[in-house]
Amino acid sequence: MDIKTASSLHRLRLVSAPEAVSFLLLLVCSVLKRTTEFNAVPVMGAIHGILFVLYVLFWLDAWNRTKWDLKTAALYFAASVIPFGGFYADRRLKREADAAVIASRARREGTVNAA
Repeated sequence: MDIKTASSLHRLRLVSAPEAVSFLLLLVCSVLKRTTEFNAVPVMGAIHGILFVLYVLFWLDAWNRTKWDLKTAALYFAASVIPFGGFYADRRLKREADAAVIASRARREGTVNAA
């Protein structure tokens, strides 16, 4: 994996958890708006909107660089619109990045550790 691909996955991973948190907070704010006088929906909506747009842009960049198949790309996109999906995407992207680092080290050293 080259550095640009790793960077695009890292950016996607960095925005996935905050996007998931903002989505959940927006849902809470929506419920509070309808049940109390508290209305933070305009603020949380704007924050979530910015994070969602960033997620989609970083997702497109990662898809372009990694050459994911359609199923994998759709999975990561669906993670952005499902509550808690961003946390799943973050965890899965971390595993992919760790696997890529291990594979890169093994290629560089010319050995594969069968642990």
